[in-house]
Amino acid sequence: MKPIVEYQDYRIFMSDYYEERKRSSAFSWREFAKIAGFTSPSYLKLVCEGKSSLSRVTMERVAVAMGLVGYEVDYFKAMVNFGNAKKDVAKRRYFDEMHAIASAHKVRVIDKAAFEFYDSWKNPVIRELAPMMPGAMPGEIAKMCNQDISAYEVRKSLIFLERTGLLKKVGEETYEQTEKSVKGSKEGLPIAIRSMHREMGRLAVDSLEKFDSSERNVTGITMGLNREAYEKIVDELDDCRKKIVAIAAECGELDQVYRLNLQLFPLTKQVKGTKEN
Repeated sequence: MKPIVEYQDYRIFMSDYYEERKRSSAFSWREFAKIAGFTSPSYLKLVCEGKSSLSRVTMERVAVAMGLVGYEVDYFKAMVNFGNAKKDVAKRRYFDEMHAIASAHKVRVIDKAAFEFYDSWKNPVIRELAPMMPGAMPGEIAKMCNQDISAYEVRKSLIFLERTGLLKKVGEETYEQTEKSVKGSKEGLPIAIRSMHREMGRLAVDSLEKFDSSERNVTGITMGLNREAYEKIVDELDDCRKKIVAIAAECGELDQVYRLNLQLFPLTKQVKGTKEN
Protein backbone atom coordinates (compact mmCIF):
# COMPACT_ATOMS: atom_id res chain seq x y z
CA MET A 1 0.00 0.00 0.00
CA LYS A 2 1.23 3.48 -0.87
CA PRO A 3 2.24 5.96 1.85
CA ILE A 4 -0.69 8.07 3.03
CA VAL A 5 0.77 11.29 1.61
CA GLU A 6 0.40 9.88 -1.91
CA TYR A 7 -3.39 9.91 -1.45
CA GLN A 8 -5.77 12.82 -1.79
CA ASP A 9 -9.08 10.95 -1.45
CA TYR A 10 -9.60 9.55 2.05
CA ARG A 11 -12.18 7.06 0.80
CA ILE A 12 -9.67 5.50 -1.60
CA PHE A 13 -7.07 5.42 1.18
CA MET A 14 -9.50 3.65 3.53
CA SER A 15 -10.52 1.20 0.80
CA ASP A 16 -6.88 0.37 0.03
CA TYR A 17 -6.21 -0.11 3.76
CA TYR A 18 -9.18 -2.48 4.01
CA GLU A 19 -8.10 -4.51 0.96
CA GLU A 20 -4.52 -4.71 2.28
CA ARG A 21 -5.71 -6.03 5.64
CA LYS A 22 -8.16 -8.44 4.01
CA ARG A 23 -5.40 -9.97 1.86
CA SER A 24 -3.32 -10.88 4.88
CA SER A 25 -6.04 -11.85 7.37
CA ALA A 26 -9.75 -12.57 7.83
CA PHE A 27 -10.49 -8.86 8.06
CA SER A 28 -14.05 -7.65 7.50
CA TRP A 29 -16.00 -4.39 7.42
CA ARG A 30 -17.65 -5.49 10.67
CA GLU A 31 -14.28 -5.87 12.37
CA PHE A 32 -13.02 -2.57 10.92
CA ALA A 33 -16.10 -0.78 12.29
CA LYS A 34 -15.80 -2.51 15.67
CA ILE A 35 -12.13 -1.50 16.08
CA ALA A 36 -13.09 2.11 15.27
CA GLY A 37 -15.92 1.97 17.83
CA PHE A 38 -18.95 2.06 15.50
CA THR A 39 -22.09 0.07 16.23
CA SER A 40 -23.09 -0.17 12.58
CA PRO A 41 -21.03 -2.94 10.94
CA SER A 42 -21.44 -1.41 7.46
CA TYR A 43 -20.76 2.27 8.30
CA LEU A 44 -17.18 2.37 7.06
CA LYS A 45 -18.14 0.44 3.92
CA LEU A 46 -20.76 3.11 3.19
CA VAL A 47 -18.14 5.82 3.75
CA CYS A 48 -15.77 4.19 1.25
CA GLU A 49 -18.62 3.88 -1.26
CA GLY A 50 -19.34 7.61 -0.95
CA LYS A 51 -22.75 7.02 0.65
CA SER A 52 -21.69 8.56 3.95
CA SER A 53 -18.87 10.77 5.23
CA LEU A 54 -16.54 10.88 8.19
CA SER A 55 -17.06 13.76 10.61
CA ARG A 56 -14.50 15.71 12.62
CA VAL A 57 -15.17 13.31 15.52
CA THR A 58 -15.28 10.00 13.64
CA MET A 59 -12.16 10.69 11.55
CA GLU A 60 -10.08 10.65 14.75
CA ARG A 61 -11.41 7.20 15.65
CA VAL A 62 -10.80 5.85 12.16
CA ALA A 63 -7.24 7.20 12.15
CA VAL A 64 -6.52 5.36 15.40
CA ALA A 65 -8.20 2.18 14.10
CA MET A 66 -5.93 2.20 11.05
CA GLY A 67 -2.86 2.59 13.23
CA LEU A 68 -1.90 6.02 11.94
CA VAL A 69 0.63 7.92 14.04
CA GLY A 70 2.25 11.35 14.12
CA TYR A 71 2.01 13.32 10.88
CA GLU A 72 -0.07 10.51 9.32
CA VAL A 73 -2.97 11.42 11.62
CA ASP A 74 -2.68 15.12 10.72
CA TYR A 75 -2.56 14.30 7.00
CA PHE A 76 -5.56 11.98 7.27
CA LYS A 77 -7.61 14.65 9.06
CA ALA A 78 -6.65 17.28 6.45
CA MET A 79 -7.54 14.79 3.69
CA VAL A 80 -10.99 14.13 5.22
CA ASN A 81 -11.64 17.87 5.53
CA PHE A 82 -10.46 18.34 1.93
CA GLY A 83 -12.84 15.63 0.71
CA ASN A 84 -15.80 16.92 2.70
CA ALA A 85 -15.33 20.65 1.94
CA LYS A 86 -17.95 22.14 -0.37
CA LYS A 87 -16.31 25.44 -1.31
CA ASP A 88 -13.11 25.82 -3.33
CA VAL A 89 -11.65 28.23 -0.75
CA ALA A 90 -11.93 25.61 1.97
CA LYS A 91 -10.68 22.85 -0.32
CA ARG A 92 -7.62 24.92 -1.22
CA ARG A 93 -6.90 25.60 2.46
CA TYR A 94 -6.97 21.91 3.35
CA PHE A 95 -4.99 21.01 0.22
CA ASP A 96 -2.29 23.49 1.27
CA GLU A 97 -2.29 21.85 4.70
CA MET A 98 -1.80 18.41 3.08
CA HIS A 99 1.03 19.79 0.95
CA ALA A 100 2.73 21.38 3.97
CA ILE A 101 2.62 18.09 5.88
CA ALA A 102 3.94 16.14 2.89
CA SER A 103 6.70 18.68 2.20
CA ALA A 104 7.83 18.59 5.82
CA HIS A 105 8.37 14.87 5.40
CA LYS A 106 10.10 15.13 2.00
CA VAL A 107 7.16 13.83 -0.05
CA ARG A 108 5.93 15.57 -3.21
CA VAL A 109 2.22 16.16 -3.76
CA ILE A 110 1.57 15.90 -7.49
CA ASP A 111 -1.15 18.57 -7.66
CA LYS A 112 1.07 21.34 -6.26
CA ALA A 113 2.44 22.13 -9.74
CA ALA A 114 -1.10 22.21 -11.15
CA PHE A 115 -2.26 24.63 -8.47
CA GLU A 116 0.74 26.90 -9.07
CA PHE A 117 0.32 26.80 -12.84
CA TYR A 118 -3.38 27.68 -12.76
CA ASP A 119 -3.15 30.06 -9.81
CA SER A 120 -3.22 33.09 -12.13
CA TRP A 121 -3.12 34.00 -15.81
CA LYS A 122 0.64 34.64 -15.64
CA ASN A 123 2.07 31.11 -16.01
CA PRO A 124 -0.07 30.01 -18.99
CA VAL A 125 0.59 33.31 -20.79
CA ILE A 126 4.34 33.30 -20.14
CA ARG A 127 4.52 29.67 -21.27
CA GLU A 128 3.09 30.72 -24.65
CA LEU A 129 4.84 34.09 -24.96
CA ALA A 130 8.43 33.29 -23.93
CA PRO A 131 9.14 30.89 -26.85
CA MET A 132 7.95 33.61 -29.27
CA MET A 133 10.62 36.00 -27.97
CA PRO A 134 14.00 34.21 -28.07
CA GLY A 135 16.66 36.16 -26.20
CA ALA A 136 14.15 38.54 -24.60
CA MET A 137 14.76 39.68 -21.03
CA PRO A 138 11.94 39.35 -18.46
CA GLY A 139 11.26 43.09 -18.63
CA GLU A 140 10.74 42.90 -22.40
CA ILE A 141 8.33 39.98 -21.98
CA ALA A 142 6.45 41.89 -19.28
CA LYS A 143 5.94 44.86 -21.61
CA MET A 144 4.32 42.59 -24.20
CA CYS A 145 1.56 41.51 -21.79
CA ASN A 146 -1.72 43.41 -21.89
CA GLN A 147 -2.17 42.83 -18.16
CA ASP A 148 0.05 44.27 -15.42
CA ILE A 149 3.04 42.06 -14.66
CA SER A 150 6.54 42.95 -13.47
CA ALA A 151 9.88 41.69 -14.73
CA TYR A 152 10.33 39.96 -11.38
CA GLU A 153 7.03 38.10 -11.82
CA VAL A 154 8.04 37.04 -15.34
CA ARG A 155 11.38 35.73 -14.05
CA LYS A 156 9.61 33.87 -11.24
CA SER A 157 7.20 32.31 -13.75
CA LEU A 158 10.04 31.27 -16.07
CA ILE A 159 11.87 29.59 -13.19
CA PHE A 160 8.69 27.71 -12.21
CA LEU A 161 7.91 26.65 -15.79
CA GLU A 162 11.47 25.41 -16.31
CA ARG A 163 11.55 23.59 -12.96
CA THR A 164 8.30 21.75 -13.70
CA GLY A 165 9.34 20.89 -17.26
CA LEU A 166 6.67 23.03 -18.93
CA LEU A 167 9.37 25.09 -20.64
CA LYS A 168 12.86 24.03 -21.68
CA LYS A 169 15.76 26.50 -21.79
CA VAL A 170 17.65 26.02 -25.06
CA GLY A 171 19.85 29.15 -25.02
CA GLU A 172 20.47 32.48 -23.29
CA GLU A 173 16.96 33.70 -22.33
CA THR A 174 15.59 31.36 -25.01
CA TYR A 175 12.88 28.78 -24.30
CA GLU A 176 10.83 26.20 -26.11
CA GLN A 177 7.72 24.35 -25.02
CA THR A 178 7.95 20.71 -24.06
CA GLU A 179 5.32 18.08 -24.78
CA LYS A 180 4.69 17.80 -21.06
CA SER A 181 1.34 19.08 -19.84
CA VAL A 182 0.18 19.99 -16.37
CA LYS A 183 -1.30 16.92 -14.71
CA GLY A 184 -2.93 16.35 -11.39
CA SER A 185 -5.39 14.10 -9.63
CA LYS A 186 -9.12 14.06 -10.33
CA GLU A 187 -9.61 15.56 -6.85
CA GLY A 188 -7.22 18.49 -7.10
CA LEU A 189 -7.07 19.52 -10.75
CA PRO A 190 -10.70 20.69 -11.14
CA ILE A 191 -10.22 23.10 -8.20
CA ALA A 192 -7.09 24.54 -9.78
CA ILE A 193 -8.80 24.92 -13.17
CA ARG A 194 -11.86 26.61 -11.64
CA SER A 195 -9.53 29.21 -10.18
CA MET A 196 -8.14 29.85 -13.67
CA HIS A 197 -11.65 30.09 -15.16
CA ARG A 198 -12.59 32.75 -12.62
CA GLU A 199 -9.51 34.82 -13.42
CA MET A 200 -9.83 34.44 -17.19
CA GLY A 201 -13.53 35.34 -16.94
CA ARG A 202 -12.53 38.60 -15.25
CA LEU A 203 -10.02 39.34 -18.01
CA ALA A 204 -12.71 38.62 -20.62
CA VAL A 205 -14.94 41.27 -19.03
CA ASP A 206 -12.02 43.73 -18.98
CA SER A 207 -11.40 43.08 -22.69
CA LEU A 208 -14.76 44.68 -23.56
CA GLU A 209 -13.36 48.09 -22.63
CA LYS A 210 -9.67 47.49 -23.24
CA PHE A 211 -9.74 46.35 -26.89
CA ASP A 212 -11.45 47.48 -30.05
CA SER A 213 -14.02 45.05 -31.47
CA SER A 214 -11.62 44.33 -34.34
CA GLU A 215 -9.19 42.78 -31.82
CA ARG A 216 -11.66 40.69 -29.84
CA ASN A 217 -14.69 38.53 -30.51
CA VAL A 218 -17.25 38.41 -27.73
CA THR A 219 -20.67 36.98 -28.54
CA GLY A 220 -23.44 35.31 -26.61
CA ILE A 221 -26.86 33.66 -26.87
CA THR A 222 -29.63 33.49 -24.28
CA MET A 223 -31.83 30.46 -25.00
CA GLY A 224 -34.26 27.96 -23.54
CA LEU A 225 -33.03 24.35 -23.39
CA ASN A 226 -33.75 20.94 -21.96
CA ARG A 227 -31.16 18.40 -20.80
CA GLU A 228 -30.98 16.61 -24.14
CA ALA A 229 -30.34 19.84 -26.06
CA TYR A 230 -27.78 20.93 -23.44
CA GLU A 231 -25.78 17.72 -23.87
CA LYS A 232 -25.85 18.04 -27.68
CA ILE A 233 -24.53 21.61 -27.44
CA VAL A 234 -21.77 20.50 -25.03
CA ASP A 235 -20.72 17.86 -27.59
CA GLU A 236 -20.65 20.53 -30.32
CA LEU A 237 -18.54 22.81 -28.12
CA ASP A 238 -16.11 19.96 -27.44
CA ASP A 239 -15.77 19.30 -31.18
CA CYS A 240 -15.32 23.00 -31.85
CA ARG A 241 -12.64 23.29 -29.16
CA LYS A 242 -10.73 20.32 -30.64
CA LYS A 243 -10.84 21.90 -34.13
CA ILE A 244 -9.58 25.21 -32.74
CA VAL A 245 -6.72 23.45 -30.93
CA ALA A 246 -5.80 21.73 -34.23
CA ILE A 247 -5.77 25.07 -36.08
CA ALA A 248 -3.54 26.59 -33.39
CA ALA A 249 -1.21 23.57 -33.53
CA GLU A 250 -0.74 24.02 -37.28
CA CYS A 251 0.02 27.74 -36.94
CA GLY A 252 3.53 28.54 -38.13
CA GLU A 253 4.87 31.98 -37.17
CA LEU A 254 3.35 32.72 -33.77
CA ASP A 255 3.24 36.41 -32.79
CA GLN A 256 0.55 36.82 -30.13
CA VAL A 257 -1.14 34.99 -27.24
CA TYR A 258 -4.94 34.74 -27.14
CA ARG A 259 -7.41 33.24 -24.67
CA LEU A 260 -10.65 31.54 -25.77
CA ASN A 261 -13.37 31.00 -23.15
CA LEU A 262 -16.21 28.60 -23.97
CA GLN A 263 -19.02 29.13 -21.50
CA LEU A 264 -22.47 27.60 -21.26
CA PHE A 265 -24.22 28.02 -17.92
CA PRO A 266 -27.77 28.17 -16.49
CA LEU A 267 -29.41 31.56 -15.90
CA THR A 268 -32.51 30.07 -14.18
CA LYS A 269 -33.60 27.07 -12.17
CA GLN A 270 -35.48 24.24 -13.89
CA VAL A 271 -39.12 25.13 -14.41
CA LYS A 272 -40.16 21.50 -13.94
CA GLY A 273 -38.26 18.43 -12.80
CA THR A 274 -36.98 15.59 -14.94
CA LYS A 275 -39.73 13.21 -15.99
CA GLU A 276 -39.48 9.69 -14.58
CA ASN A 277 -39.54 6.75 -16.99
